[in-house]
This record gives sequence, structure tokens and C-alpha cells, in this order.
Amino acid sequence: MNNTLAGLISWMLVPIALFKGLGVRRIVPRLPPPRGRPKGQVGEGEAEARLLVIGDSSAAGVGADRIEDTLGPQLAARIHQATGKPVAWRNAGANSAIAAQVRDFVVPHIEERDFTHVIITVGTNDAKNFKTRSAFKKGFGGLLYAVHARWPDAAVFWSPVVALPDVPALPSSLGYILGLRAQIINAMGVQLCRERYATAIDPLPVEGPEGFAIDGFHANAAGYHHWAQHVARFIPDAAPAPSSSRKSE
Repeated sequence: MNNTLAGLISWMLVPIALFKGLGVRRIVPRLPPPRGRPKGQVGEGEAEARLLVIGDSSAAGVGADRIEDTLGPQLAARIHQATGKPVAWRNAGANSAIAAQVRDFVVPHIEERDFTHVIITVGTNDAKNFKTRSAFKKGFGGLLYAVHARWPDAAVFWSPVVALPDVPALPSSLGYILGLRAQIINAMGVQLCRERYATAIDPLPVEGPEGFAIDGFHANAAGYHHWAQHVARFIPDAAPAPSSSRKSE
């Protein structure tokens, strides 16, 4: 379905989305981020790779019980395993944040200036809040500029919105409607990444409900592990060797 049609249908179905969304809000628990320092290191010695995961509640690790099980340290462990280098990590996320809020309220408050990799996790809240294509373009486009300005030497990656119809907390009708909004968000995000020196990785495949926390919306420890493995495929330092290379070793 093209984005124009997806937008038209989703706006026509707004009353259903509002009704179903209120029902979900009543029954789904609001989870806090895990306790613990939102930064750390994998491996001994001075960190040669410094990883920032920035964005919405998923960047903060909501859904995991331990900070060690969130995307930042899981991805750092993956890079360390692949390279043998010490890897520092930092989580910086805000619950319910859209791209513009991450740009305005999260980026300016991160003191570190020397990250080598930045992973951005935004778009889900823009989709569920029915942000328009132009509003997301302004918010996410500005976020990319802000990230490049603050960390000019970092490689920047964006993890798009997952297939929302596959999210357990969402009734099928709401998942369908929000999936249309996510289609628009993801298409705009990919375009902006191409234009503004970032890499849009493939959307994370949803393999089943076992990767979700008790709210049925955020990832749990297994889900973050799966996510880290997926993201690592797109980071040259952490990507697994081609099968032919492995066979020759």
C-alpha cells in the first residue's frame, strides 16, 4: 500500500484507534526503566568503541529487569565479542518520547562528546501519536542534525518501527491502524537517513510474544538480546563474518 493511501485510511479510522487505544491504556501496566547506572563498559582497558543508544523508552531499557539486559550493554557485548576491543556504552532514553522531544530534551543533556557509534530508537511514539509525515520529518530530521553536530565523528544508525500488528498488547484492529502510521514513519525515516548521513537498518523482526515484557509492548531481556543481535548485523565492527570466511578459518 502506498503511503498516501495508508495515511488516508489511517485518518479515517482515527475514532477506532482512539477507542481501542483507551482500552489498551487501561489494562497495560506502565513499566519503569531498570535500576542501575545507564552507562558501563564491556572489557578491560580504555574503551576503543563508545556506544550511545538514544531515543524513547526502549533506549532507556524499559521492559528489562536489569540494566545489563538492555540494548546498550547487549550491543556493547556483541561488539566486544566480535572485535576483542573494550566497549563503553551509554543508554539515554525518555518514556513516551517522540523524535522532536529526543532532539530537544535528551541530546542536550548528554555530557559525553566522544561516541563512536550512535543508535537511535525513535518512531514508535510518533506513529502511535499520529504525527504527520511533515511533523516527523521536522522532528527526526532535526534529531539527525543534532546528533551529527554533537558527535561529528560517530557512525549513526536508526532502528525503525517494528511491525506493530505483531505487538501482543495491541488488538488486531489497532495494530493494523498503527501499522499504517508506522509505514509512513519508516518511509520518511529511511529517506532522511539517506539524506543526512545515517544508516537505517532493517526493522527488527518480531519472532513471537516471548520477546516482550509483561506489558506486551516493550522488549524483555530476550527481546533486547534479539534486538542487539539484529542491530549488530549492520555495524561493520560487530557484523558476523561471511559464511565462506568462517568455513576457511
